[in-house]
Amino acid sequence: MRHPGHVAPFDHIGGVRRSPSAPTHARTLAAGDRIDAHRHDDHQIVYAGSGVLAVTTEAGTWFAPGNRAIWVPAGTVHAHRAHGHLDLHLIGLSPDENPLGLDTPAVLEVGPLLRELILAYTASPEDTGAARRRLRAVLRDQLRACPQRPVHLPAPTDTRLAAVCALIHDHPGDRRPLAALAAATGCGERTLSRLFRSELGMTFPQWRTQSRLYHALRMLADGTPVTAVAHRCGWSSTSAFIDVFRRSLGSTPGTHYRGRGLPLDSLGPVHSGSRG
Repeated sequence: MRHPGHVAPFDHIGGVRRSPSAPTHARTLAAGDRIDAHRHDDHQIVYAGSGVLAVTTEAGTWFAPGNRAIWVPAGTVHAHRAHGHLDLHLIGLSPDENPLGLDTPAVLEVGPLLRELILAYTASPEDTGAARRRLRAVLRDQLRACPQRPVHLPAPTDTRLAAVCALIHDHPGDRRPLAALAAATGCGERTLSRLFRSELGMTFPQWRTQSRLYHALRMLADGTPVTAVAHRCGWSSTSAFIDVFRRSLGSTPGTHYRGRGLPLDSLGPVHSGSRG
């Protein structure tokens, strides 16, 4: 993990850094900062109070604006990337403490109460008193009831599918149908359609929408106006973009543009730490 200040001790196992415990604290990341691939023996909740966080594993990329958090199960090799300025809040949970009952990454909806619990719990990680234990218990209860809101871009392994996905991801404004993309990569349209469903669990339009949303969130976090984002990401109109964004993420892109990834009614004090 490259970051000014504290450098956490890591064991290098199989070329991937390993931290025996997942940290609980708050820190900031500047736009474009990365935390390289690593794994913890603990589960981890990762929440970006501002900006947009992308967590990448071998299965794909999960991304979370200010009203989402990401669950990273124990042992999962993952990397982080900041889009826009991140107020990053990390909570480690022991391997036998799994309130979600999940062994794969997931994107979770963060309501006002859960958000305040996360901020409070990461503000003073050195506290071990009874009040903190009660806070942790309430936090676990809220996590158990937390709805999952998939914002996931699965990664292809089939080389034919990967070629098409790369075209879509590298050029989010490309509006060509699957038949044209199939012709451009020398693969049959029916084959690609089948691969999208069998390998990625999505149809071609669904995967392209997820890719466009990923780019849209990143651009909004960097301060790109909503109309420009809609055009660059291939939507036919700004209103079409707003409709898809609201249905997928529960807020409007204008909110994320003005608040740089954090819903305006959730803006609060910045909590930061120095550890990685």
